[in-house]
Amino acid sequence: MSALFRLTSRAVALQRSLAIKQASSSLHACRSIKTSPKKDETIAAPASVTTEDFANPNPKNWVSYGFDYKTETDDRKATKSTFFFAVTLCLVWGTFYWAYLPDTQIRNWAQREGFLELRRREQAGVDLVSPNYVDPSSIVLPSDEDLGNTEIII
Repeated sequence: MSALFRLTSRAVALQRSLAIKQASSSLHACRSIKTSPKKDETIAAPASVTTEDFANPNPKNWVSYGFDYKTETDDRKATKSTFFFAVTLCLVWGTFYWAYLPDTQIRNWAQREGFLELRRREQAGVDLVSPNYVDPSSIVLPSDEDLGNTEIII
């Protein structure tokens, strides 16, 4: 499949090159060569350094990160310390702490106790869930007249 693709792409390229040759021979197009020495005439001279440049502690193209707008060093220190505390301490150690927290809602204990109770009831030969879990005398059911033609699905 790739060989077929290469063959068709080469055939298309050959057709394009032939079409360009025919068009150039019929129009007699020629290309001129630029002989301008402008590229060689330009000289990059270093900027002169004055005493004002050494006296100015702020660089010309300094962009603040938004923590300190007056000095670059304070801005960089505040940026690095903020990201260190945010990423390393909060995200990394916070996730580590949250992952290894003890079971505060006692889910593992409740599940373990449930399995122990089921095992105890199976060994005793008792129903797994008692039919009298709720006292039948405390349940109020509607009468047949109140139900009427309502379908009851059990």
